[in-house]
Amino acid sequence: MAEEKKNWWVSTNDYINELKLEMRRVTWPNRKQVESTTAVVIFSVFAFAAYFEVVDTLLTKGIHGILSYFTK
Repeated sequence: MAEEKKNWWVSTNDYINELKLEMRRVTWPNRKQVESTTAVVIFSVFAFAAYFEVVDTLLTKGIHGILSYFTK
């Protein structure tokens, strides 16, 4: 049991040390890059929302039209 705890502690410590080493290698974006990509994401979200709203409206009207034609 004591050996399992020791192995767990050693493996956890190794993981944290490797994580720290890897995080030093990360290239972080600057503020301008973050702002521009955020703007692209926000624009994309609204564009897709508008697209799906149009598709949803057209499909709803189409299905209602087909159902009303066959139920008369």
